[in-house]
Amino acid sequence: MIKSKDDYKYYLNADRIALCKESTYRDLFFDKVWKFQRLLRQLEYFTNCKKNIILRKLISYRFRSLSIKLGFTIPINVFGPGLSIAHYGTIIVNGNSKIGKNCRLHACVNIGSKAGAAYDAPVLGDNCYIAPGVKIYGKINIGDNTAIGANAVVNKSFPTGNITIGGIPAKEISNKDSSGLILKGDTEMQHKTDTENS
Repeated sequence: MIKSKDDYKYYLNADRIALCKESTYRDLFFDKVWKFQRLLRQLEYFTNCKKNIILRKLISYRFRSLSIKLGFTIPINVFGPGLSIAHYGTIIVNGNSKIGKNCRLHACVNIGSKAGAAYDAPVLGDNCYIAPGVKIYGKINIGDNTAIGANAVVNKSFPTGNITIGGIPAKEISNKDSSGLILKGDTEMQHKTDTENS
């Protein structure tokens, strides 16, 4: 969760790296998904850290308008740094879900709560890959480095991670993890910092 200006910059840069974006005019002004993710982090920052109500309301309005245009229902303070939304299209995420760093998700994903229990929402670890059409719901835990195959319906926990799951209902289908399916924005930043310091 963003709790300071440094956190805000860190999350924003990790997201940029995970999305393979540069600070070019084209990426800044014409890439709607990257614009959405920047507004998401801005709104998190102004909600969690700043008390400027007018500016927060303005950012919230822009965020909500772009969410509707892109088909996203993605609340603030759910995703860790390094979020990568692959395409615009319907994506619905319950606000009580908690999703770790370096998550990559595709269109037609639904991460929801158990019926009639809004707080019984999924918790996903770090470095998870969520393919198109995946449905994840209920009070379940998905471990780090998990890849979830297209159109899977995940209604039980896979806490150990480092696997690929798929099917309806989801089951372990491979011991291959999410490596090669995601870019780890936070890791790339750390690597760059270590290189500069050596």
